Amino acid sequence: LTTISSCASSRRMDKNKTKYIIGMIVAMLIWGVAWTSGKAAVEHSNAQISSFWRYAISLIGMLPVIWYLKEPLKTDKIGLIYMTISGILTATFSYLFFAGLSHGDAGYGGTMVTSLVPLITYILSIIIFKTVVNKRQIIALCIGFLGAVILLNIPINGLDFLNVNSSYFLGAAFVWSLVTILTQKVANRVKPMFYTLVVFFVTGLVNMFFALPYHPFEITNFDFVFWINILFVGLLSGTFATAIFFISASKIGAHNTGIFMFIVPIGAIISSIFAYNEQIEFSTIIGCCLSFLSVVLFNFNGLKKKKNSNNLN
Repeated sequence: LTTISSCASSRRMDKNKTKYIIGMIVAMLIWGVAWTSGKAAVEHSNAQISSFWRYAISLIGMLPVIWYLKEPLKTDKIGLIYMTISGILTATFSYLFFAGLSHGDAGYGGTMVTSLVPLITYILSIIIFKTVVNKRQIIALCIGFLGAVILLNIPINGLDFLNVNSSYFLGAAFVWSLVTILTQKVANRVKPMFYTLVVFFVTGLVNMFFALPYHPFEITNFDFVFWINILFVGLLSGTFATAIFFISASKIGAHNTGIFMFIVPIGAIISSIFAYNEQIEFSTIIGCCLSFLSVVLFNFNGLKKKKNSNNLN
């Protein structure tokens, strides 16, 4: 009877885990499509207007989520400082995101940023926090660096990636890496959803000041295409997908989330092909795959330990 009960419990756990894995995949695909939707929004406004409304809508959408989940709304002074800085950096990322989309392709941008963020984050962690890495992780970083070189098409075009079409995305990847590090630092001081709420508030406030010269509150100045896309980016990507991400991450393990991030380019590439008939270069796909391999290899120990722990249980 004990064995039967244990097997039934195990099946329930596997079923629940599958549910959260599916949720994570859905969230990543939505984040991917948001790159194409964001491009449509900025084409019908500008980077400042799109940045403001994206986070204003996300902030409003986050309020009922916080209420439903009954997240504790508390932190300490250090946590508040971290969240404020993260909000300012997120505002910078938001501008670079939309500015990059106004000049470049959504599929390339979604692939480039998603692929470079883990590599930059690892390197910054080593430099800032003196994180110790072993030989396997050094190899992983080298593979990731090779992926970045190919992704930026350096072997063929040299430093041509430092143009207006790519520099915004490169800057966005660097800024989001800083946000990632700050998020890790503040993780033990504040609950994820409350952290997101405060960051959205600070981001929206900062973006509002930069958008004011363009009259963001004169909503009739913006057409249906802008509003439908900014609502998608703000509500579905900013609120819904973010909530699914945090809930699913807490169930499947934070160490596994980096792997799922590489689903984002799939959503970005497929949606950009349908919406804009964008052509994705082979080098972009190879660079993304190498970056994915780098993340898997870098975190292999953690995944193995987790698996062994589950087997023991």
